[in-house]
Amino acid sequence: MLNIDISVSLDHFELKVSTQIEASGITALFGPSGSGKSTLLRVLAGFQNATGRVTFQKSTWLDSATGTMVAPHRRPVGYMFQDARLFSHLTVNANLRYAERRASRTSSTGDAGEFSLPHVVEVFDLGPLLQRRPTTLSGGERQRVALARTLLSHPRLLLLDEPLAALDIERKSEIMPYLDALPGRFHLPTLYVSHSADEVAHLADQMLVLDDGHVHAMGPTAEILQRLDIQSVMGRFEAGALIEAKVRDHDQKYHLTNLDLGSQRLTMPMVERLPAGQPVRLRIRARDVALALTQPEGISIRNVLSGHIAEITEYPDSPFAEILIEVAGQHLRARVTRAAADEMRLTPGADIFALIKSIAFDS
Repeated sequence: MLNIDISVSLDHFELKVSTQIEASGITALFGPSGSGKSTLLRVLAGFQNATGRVTFQKSTWLDSATGTMVAPHRRPVGYMFQDARLFSHLTVNANLRYAERRASRTSSTGDAGEFSLPHVVEVFDLGPLLQRRPTTLSGGERQRVALARTLLSHPRLLLLDEPLAALDIERKSEIMPYLDALPGRFHLPTLYVSHSADEVAHLADQMLVLDDGHVHAMGPTAEILQRLDIQSVMGRFEAGALIEAKVRDHDQKYHLTNLDLGSQRLTMPMVERLPAGQPVRLRIRARDVALALTQPEGISIRNVLSGHIAEITEYPDSPFAEILIEVAGQHLRARVTRAAADEMRLTPGADIFALIKSIAFDS
């Protein structure tokens, strides 16, 4: 476990976090800009002074009561910044070998095979880039090299500070599979800072939501993303739900990927790298779900799921109502007007059809 009980005062901002994070998989540190995500990461890395206590597994990194403060270079932490920070005068190969040599001079409990240079080069497909310099690489390629270099330090905990923030959509899609593969290829607990709900939905097993320097929510990603009480943190237009489906097959003619959600079918733009049978997580925004009382016909929306209403939450000071829909043992969320909810006579337990206009999946 990673145990955190700290406070930090910075000018007009105060960060107070007391929580435990399971040291496995990817945990997202999520929240709006200025909520304290990067500050917390810097405390864990030892770059930022704090009052309180931080322990990881059996080691104490910070204990202000006893005057314990382990220096950053003595913490088994790999820290990747938003910018790649590669040495521009060195080739990719030289950048990686520099990190490898530096790691060999310090004590490490990392697995030499798992974090060896050949293995890291293979995992991140860096072979064709080894003789190039960072200035000739795309943004996504630089981030792949930076991530590989970070892993060569043989960390036991990986800290990623918005690694996709400076990339456009195309470059993000290039590096996402490499981030997705981290837990399986390196068995390394990772804290991932982001304010993008789609990134978190795709990558994270659990979420720690920060708002104004305090913990707002903590728990499994699917549960947190559908909670109404984090809309103030996420933004009204980002609220939604996370569902799991399985790849059925690919439609080459129309460039679509067909998915199974229980006994029902979903389609999305084709992602050929997904094999049949593979589970996928899909983020569906509440604003992209419409409702119908009967099976619609003659419409362009292809994804129509049958379910029943689990919960209705109205906001008297706004025109909207939130409808929670149970489909195949999972939940979708729809935002409709209160007027529409009244006219349709929506009630908990009633059968309903959910019309999904768009599915967010980061390929």
